[in-house]
Amino acid sequence: MRHTVLILATIPAFAISGPASAACTAPAAPPAAERPEKPALPQKPACLDAKGGCPGWEAYTYSDQIKAYNAQIGAFRPIAEAYVQKLNAYVKASADYAQCEVKALQGQ
Repeated sequence: MRHTVLILATIPAFAISGPASAACTAPAAPPAAERPEKPALPQKPACLDAKGGCPGWEAYTYSDQIKAYNAQIGAFRPIAEAYVQKLNAYVKASADYAQCEVKALQGQ
């Protein structure tokens, strides 16, 4: 109890006076422009599914495209994970905002 009193005593008077203390700050969603775009998977050549297969050059070209795609996905993953973290922070901030609004309504 003593610690609680000390903590409350350190809150400035302007922070607990009047309607300003009930103000809740709405969170801002991460900008849609920051949403990373997943690299496009290379189109599989039709000859790959054909009975005779693909000529060597076409198979090598497709293989190179897949290797490049895998490298792009490797670079995309941490960017996507960072964006997901921002989204999760927004979700948490939204829940905190909703709780603040509920408490403000209950205080009136």
